Amino acid sequence: MSRKVLYLAAVLLFVPSAFVVGAWGGEAKKLRVCADPNNLPFSNKQQEGFENRIAELTAKALGAKLSYYWWPHQRGLVRNTLGAERCDVLIGVPTEYGRVLATTPYYRTGYVIAYLNTRGFQIESLDDPLLRTLRVGVHRGTPPEEALAKRDILGDNVIKYSLFYDWDHPEEFLTKPMKDLIAGEIDVAVLWGPVVGYCVKKYTGCPMETVPLQEDDPHNPVTFQISMGVKKGNKALKAQLEEVLSKKQAEIRQILEEYGVPLLVVQAPSGA
Repeated sequence: MSRKVLYLAAVLLFVPSAFVVGAWGGEAKKLRVCADPNNLPFSNKQQEGFENRIAELTAKALGAKLSYYWWPHQRGLVRNTLGAERCDVLIGVPTEYGRVLATTPYYRTGYVIAYLNTRGFQIESLDDPLLRTLRVGVHRGTPPEEALAKRDILGDNVIKYSLFYDWDHPEEFLTKPMKDLIAGEIDVAVLWGPVVGYCVKKYTGCPMETVPLQEDDPHNPVTFQISMGVKKGNKALKAQLEEVLSKKQAEIRQILEEYGVPLLVVQAPSGA
């Protein structure tokens, strides 16, 4: 999740449909992706994120030219992208997110507990009493923050990071908690798995213990199925994307693994 998925999960989170169908039937097929210009490991303008890679793979499979509409994946995302008919598809949204027409899920991941294994901790869950004394980093408004609060793990030892940052301040980006963890500014991070996995892959010489978060509260899920999302009513594009996701499943999984995304078994969507 990108900030987008993180935000959508936290708040449970492209050309008119007719135009898309028309363009799709013409000689010059285009797949216009709604993407965040600065949100690694998910996407950026340099097309270095795993959602950039998946978008490229998808467009190629469709025989379409890939283009982007760049928009920060924060508040107003769907209204200003799919809703404004500026682009066709969001590459990663929670499957249950009701503001888009979601494809079948193509991967599932979740939040993890992360800490340097040089610290000697043996933390296996949020119930570990050690978390009451350590400096724990979380993104504000995400399920881990609520899960910690339910355990009365509050106060100054919980360091909260914003999902909404200023582009002029890269020190505030999505990976800031992981950088602080590596620098010793915090002791433990409880974050979205793809962010942790990316940092573990990127920063060599940084041995990290990661523990998948397991909660049984249906009102505060810590794992999410991820789909592509198109504008409601665009069933034709949804069907084409699902065909690609099925045929390219192995290649997509390889991309996700290259970026260190923790992968869980995809479950049948509710109602399937």
